[in-house]
Amino acid sequence: MTAQPATALQRLQRQLHELDALAKQTLTDLNTVAGIERVAKWRTATIAVLTESVGAQEGQTFAGIHPGPCFTNDMIEEYTDLIDCYRTPLAALIQRLSRPSPIPPVHGA
Repeated sequence: MTAQPATALQRLQRQLHELDALAKQTLTDLNTVAGIERVAKWRTATIAVLTESVGAQEGQTFAGIHPGPCFTNDMIEEYTDLIDCYRTPLAALIQRLSRPSPIPPVHGA
């Protein structure tokens, strides 16, 4: 991790908060086309934040996430599925990074 752990967590939490704000905005104005475009820009920025804050491997892993096919004609449901596609792994990473790291055992006394 290139940044301090607390700073990296703050940056990731900010990205998660921004995603939630995008979702709320789109669900308010019901413009899913603009919402999808905003999420694409957010995704690009988030990949950069992950790469810089946590490491290239996490950035590449997040970049490899792509929403699955949708078979509904409900644009709002498809949009919320898109949000969940990115929110779930980012929230899991934040949770994993926020756990204290285990203290190695002391050998020989």
